[in-house]
Formats: sequence, C-alpha cells, structure tokens
Amino acid sequence: MPNKDLASKLRFYRKSKKLTQKDVADHLNITPQAYQRYESQTNTNEPNIDNLKKLSTLFDINLSELIDVKENDKEKFSLKDAEVLMFSDKEGWDELPEERKKEIMRELSDLADFYIEKDKRTKGKK
Repeated sequence: MPNKDLASKLRFYRKSKKLTQKDVADHLNITPQAYQRYESQTNTNEPNIDNLKKLSTLFDINLSELIDVKENDKEKFSLKDAEVLMFSDKEGWDELPEERKKEIMRELSDLADFYIEKDKRTKGKK
C-alpha cells in the first residue's frame, strides 16, 4: 500500500530545500526514477531505513518528521515549516539573516494572537 503521507513529506522537504529529484537521488546514490517512485502517490516503493536517515540529514530534519510519528493524530509543523510554506516564494526572503527571519515570524505570531484574542472578545460580547 502506498504511503501517501511519506510521499508528500518527501516532496515538501525536497522543494523546501530547492532540490530536484535528481539532486536527492544523487545524494542517496540511486537512480532519479527510483527516487521519483518514493514521491509517487501510487507507487509502493519506499526508502529503506538507511535512505530515510540520509534524507533526514539532507533535509536537516529529525527522522521522526518523515516517518509516522504523530501526537494526538495531528502533525506538528515547526516554525521552519511555516516559514517555507509562507515565504519560499517571496523574493529576497532567502537572503535575510536568520535572526531577521525569526523576528518576522515572531511578529506574525504576535499579530495572529492579537486577532485570535480580538475575535474571542467580540464573540463574548454577543
């Protein structure tokens, strides 16, 4: 049975690192076609544990982020994941110093907290 979750994660992390499937295949010392099957939603081929370890190192993530380790059946995304999802297409984002990126993410988090609290107060007044 295909592991669609793993395929999606592999695609997500590869793209977040701006790597091609060939880049990842070369890192794993496998053919690009073999790696392409790892990302396939319909294929049953999955990386062995050694390749999973290599992938987690390449993507700079914990192995548990690739394999099915969930808390309360809900995936937890890191700040880095949010950064990739929100800013990977913004010109100049990659050139910002890490401290500035963290500052922007904190400010956005504070802004989200403000609006969540504002909505709670508004609902409480009704």
